[in-house]
Amino acid sequence: MMLDQRTRLSDKVAIVTGAGATGSGDFVGIGQAISILFARAGAKVLLADRDQANAETTLATIKEEGGEASVFVGDVTINADCRGMADAAVARYGRLNVLVNNVGISGPGSVTDVDEEFWDTVIDVNLKSVMLTSKHAIPQMIEAGGGSIINLSSIVGLRAGSGRPSHPYAASKAGIIGLSNSMAVHYGRDNVRVNCIAPGHVHSPMVARHASEEMLELRRKAGPLGIEGTSWDVAWAALFLASDEARWISGATLPVDAGLLAATPLAMFPYLRDPE
Repeated sequence: MMLDQRTRLSDKVAIVTGAGATGSGDFVGIGQAISILFARAGAKVLLADRDQANAETTLATIKEEGGEASVFVGDVTINADCRGMADAAVARYGRLNVLVNNVGISGPGSVTDVDEEFWDTVIDVNLKSVMLTSKHAIPQMIEAGGGSIINLSSIVGLRAGSGRPSHPYAASKAGIIGLSNSMAVHYGRDNVRVNCIAPGHVHSPMVARHASEEMLELRRKAGPLGIEGTSWDVAWAALFLASDEARWISGATLPVDAGLLAATPLAMFPYLRDPE
């Protein structure tokens, strides 16, 4: 059966957090790519971001393509903003069916040297935000007959991701997986599905700001597929989990990582050592 990509989400209203533009041109961030792809698939999208200008950039792209979306400016670490976000989706579009928790920050630090305030900030932005947005989205989804929550974790939430420690990030991303599993169980009878995506070494604007060309090449080689991931690869996974095609999938963590989690370091050693 051939899928009509323009109607896969035609009956859905979605909130995407961190939906604003963080790159330039075709080099888009994950939240921006998810928002654009959802709109292309027929969803009405509430573009949630604390930076109005970035959100307006995403909105302009969606409008140019004939999609339907609007901007909500708010902070996902603030309870009142998260309540307002869910209320805005229902007020503007009549219901809420999909929530994508995409907001995330990172930074260096191990448990022996991390600044306590920075630790708290990362946990609040990455993990507490998932609780707050879900707190207010789930009742609206239940009212609508069910829904899909898609939480952006990371392969770092499953195993150590790099030589430079970012223990607050790892803890927050692992926490997202645990929280998602529990939510999937306890809201399953309400027809609310909860799943995670664990992106691997995606070449996103956030990564590009901090990684050298040498590191980007090493990240590419580390994956068994040997090709670079983009925000669009993550967005396609989110589109599937948001759609009714995934109606029997809940409590899953889907790696989008070029097969990286399937390999051991020794398995990839020949590719990392020798030029291709």
